[in-house]
Amino acid sequence: MRKLILSEFLTLDGVMEAPGGEPTHPHSGWVFDFMGPEQERYKLEETLAAEALLLGRVTYEGFAAAWPARSGQFADKMNSMPKFVASTTLVELAWNNAELLEGDVAESVRALKDQDGGPILVAGSRTLAQALVAHGLIDEYRLMVFPVVLGSGMRLFADDNPDKMVLELVDTLTFGSGVVVHTYRPPGD
Repeated sequence: MRKLILSEFLTLDGVMEAPGGEPTHPHSGWVFDFMGPEQERYKLEETLAAEALLLGRVTYEGFAAAWPARSGQFADKMNSMPKFVASTTLVELAWNNAELLEGDVAESVRALKDQDGGPILVAGSRTLAQALVAHGLIDEYRLMVFPVVLGSGMRLFADDNPDKMVLELVDTLTFGSGVVVHTYRPPGD
């Protein structure tokens, strides 16, 4: 069974919107105030350890526009690894090794997890991430928390989630920039 890892950039107030310069938020690009060699190495190692990516439409479109033109170890991995895309509006995927998930997203992701293979990494993809959380499909949460408060923006965890979710902290990594990665798993995993 494959492990599904949710890896997200978050602010102290839980915002995940526009970390990399997207034009949708007044404080877009907030990660760049803190990113350095330590965090870049962490993200490279995390990506190299993953066997596949699972993305929502918006993140897929952003990544597909950016990564094919780049080179280097990180870009080579991003461009070559299998990518599964959850979308109800896309009909064609142009990025190398990308496959559109058909039907119910929870059922499709359960089927992916039931396959043999290595970890599947989810990045960004807020709507997809919220659906995966709601269906209990995440095996590990890697939350890279940046020491900044934006005051507004889309958050990872939905406001209308009716159930309390308890997670077990399994690791914490602190970078000199003040960025902290908290790794959580559902109890018993």
